[in-house]
Parts: sequence; structure tokens; C-alpha cells
Amino acid sequence: MEISHAKQVINIDAKLTERINELLSHYPADKKKSAMLPVLHEVQDAHDNWLSIELMDRVAEILEVQPIEVYEVASFYTMFNQKPVGKYMFEFCRTSCCAIRGAEDLMDYTCSKLGIKEGETTPDGNFSVVGVECLGACGYAPMLQLGDYYKEHLTKEKIDALIDECRDNKVNLH
Repeated sequence: MEISHAKQVINIDAKLTERINELLSHYPADKKKSAMLPVLHEVQDAHDNWLSIELMDRVAEILEVQPIEVYEVASFYTMFNQKPVGKYMFEFCRTSCCAIRGAEDLMDYTCSKLGIKEGETTPDGNFSVVGVECLGACGYAPMLQLGDYYKEHLTKEKIDALIDECRDNKVNLH
């Protein structure tokens, strides 16, 4: 697990608490741990798309589990970020269908265009580029996920247009 030393403001406000309690209501009271994935998603979404150690500790308190149990889950799944990421996170599928169709080259192209390496964030905090495991859209390869949306049948031209749309704040992430 990569440990982040960045400081994060933890804000479990009334709205987030209400949402967490609603999620917990779907599980037996003595099995709060069962809600870990949806709770982590909600908490991460409310905290600039990343989970600091302190925030994961807070989730452990809420779920009444040991902090290590939260760390194990958060470090296993690529959908959870343990360091600050860009507002626009380009998650390139890098498994077979996408790889065969050129996803690695497009990821390299995107990194070059943004002046970063895979796993890095641009200095302005707007863009991150990461490779992830199968996103389940093999018929639309190569593809990436941006926020809640898939961007499919990618080309360099589509990447250029997507970067421009992000810079112009014309991309809906949710």
C-alpha cells in the first residue's frame, strides 16, 4: 500500500453522514463491514477523489472495524486512490482487448501530451493518467474511464478533443 503524506481536510458532514447511514441500513446492524465498498466510494467522492490514512481511519470507526481492514480494501481495488489525483483522472484499460487495440500507446500519448508519467498528476492538479485492469467494455476497445463515464473507440484525435473539453470544463464527471 502506498502511503500518502498529503494533508486532507476530513469533512464527514450531515449530508454525507445521512448517505452513509442510508447505505448501512441495507445491511444487518452487526455486519457494518459489509457496507465498506459503497461507504468508501461515497467518502472518496466527498473528499476530492482520494482517501488519506486519516480518512480511512474515520471510515474504520464508522464501520466499527480495525483500520487495517479498510487499508486492505482500499489498497486492493484500483478504484480507490490513496493520494491526491487530478480533477480529471484518465483511467486507461490495459487488459488484453484494449492492449491489442493500442491502449498502451494512447496512454503514453496522453501522458506525453500532458507532460506527466503514468500515475502522476499535472502540476495544476487537473489531470492524472493511470492504467487499470479490465473495465468490462472489451467490444469498445481501446477505452478509458473518466469519472462515471466510459470513453470508447479511442484515437489520438479523440484524446486531444477530450483533453480540450476538460480544459474548457465541458466534461461531466457524474
